[in-house]
Amino acid sequence: MDYFPAFLDLKYKNVLVVGAGEVALNKIKLLLRTKAIINIISECICQEIQCFVQRKKVYWISKKFSKIYLKKTYLVIAATNDTKLNQKIFQMCNNACIFVNVVDDQSKCSFIFPSIIDRSPIVLAISSSGKAPILLRLLRQKIESILPSRLGEIAVIAGQWRSVVKNYFTRFLDRRRFWEKLLNGPFSQNVINGNIKKAISILKKTIKQPSVLMGEIILVGAGPGNSDLLTLRALQVLQEADVVLYDCLISKDILDRIRRDAKCICVGKRAGKIIINQTQIIKMLIEFAKEGKKVVRLKGGDPFIFGRGGEELEAAKSAGILVQIVPGITAGIGIAAYTGIPLTHRNYAKGLIFITGHKCIDKFENNWSILSDPNYTLVVYMGSLQIIEISQKLIFYGCKKSTPIALISQGTTINQRVVIGKLGETSNMIKNITTPSLLIIGRVVLLHEKLKWFNLSNRSNNIKNIYSVID
Repeated sequence: MDYFPAFLDLKYKNVLVVGAGEVALNKIKLLLRTKAIINIISECICQEIQCFVQRKKVYWISKKFSKIYLKKTYLVIAATNDTKLNQKIFQMCNNACIFVNVVDDQSKCSFIFPSIIDRSPIVLAISSSGKAPILLRLLRQKIESILPSRLGEIAVIAGQWRSVVKNYFTRFLDRRRFWEKLLNGPFSQNVINGNIKKAISILKKTIKQPSVLMGEIILVGAGPGNSDLLTLRALQVLQEADVVLYDCLISKDILDRIRRDAKCICVGKRAGKIIINQTQIIKMLIEFAKEGKKVVRLKGGDPFIFGRGGEELEAAKSAGILVQIVPGITAGIGIAAYTGIPLTHRNYAKGLIFITGHKCIDKFENNWSILSDPNYTLVVYMGSLQIIEISQKLIFYGCKKSTPIALISQGTTINQRVVIGKLGETSNMIKNITTPSLLIIGRVVLLHEKLKWFNLSNRSNNIKNIYSVID
């Protein structure tokens, strides 16, 4: 984060603008919305700023800058063509710990102006840290197009009724659930449509409805790693959660999308190192839900594909807890797509089999004769630790040593690494690969070189191919 985002209260505070041309005018127009006391220093001023001075919206206090004018000044904008003066102002403000912005010179700015979407009192500010102004403009256009013009009125009404709601609902969780229910319902739509009386009527009825705080457990699939592959429903749930129990493999980008004041607890395991065992995880889920909280169990991939989602769902149902399932893109499908390996293809594979590389507690044995059928693609989750044993079993039951195999780590992310080889050379493949990894075994792997598409610019650093043509 190059700049810390913050909203400044400039109401009735002194803001100094040095310069009074077109550039300064644009900043002054923006500052006028804040009710700041705007003081101007400039040899001469443009016509529109003269109008502001005449109407006493801004104050022209001097023609020449002096350090004395920084006294009791909260924020300074330098918008002159004099680089030496701009440098002088910047240094003085920095020494005095005053916010300063030298227009069009980012190196001399202790703050920068974001792009603003104004639906007061709802205000959104976005920034590219000065790196990509055109991209910023395109993002603003998209955001502007989806935000209703009356969005601010919803916030105004909510603010007017906030104390009343607080009297009705003394517990914080009760109040939060009330606002979530109200704002996600017909109240908001009536305000947007201009039906304020109807909206207020709905608000009053909702307040008087009995509040029963019901806990809930939601199993959410986080997808294969790339935060862009989260489903829309998953994002919504992460923003509503009171508590999130997440796996070790969940990326920081995905964790950053969780509601900021939610309680987040890491309960995963990595390379066999258990942080909290499954019995404890289930106990925590149920205890939090019985406290009336919305509890999210956030898992990599999909909860029902080697994610123990079934066990957690069974326990929640037995405890009488409300449950939801939010599917995710399972690692096998998502990672295969990002490596350009179609898991099914009529010229290469009749079908697809998913297995896990972990050994089951009850020592359940795979049917290796079925798994060795060359007409099927075999996808092995968490397979890198057992890759040699798996390859030996497959070869013993009839697979050719020349069968193509792909070993993928950190799939779908910018650090994705793909190692392509043959079933008989797996001991060489695992030397420089990180865990956990996904294995794809079968003739479809032959298509990788032709169909690869993701992260090609970094291919020399991230992807190693040791595949040779099948016999």
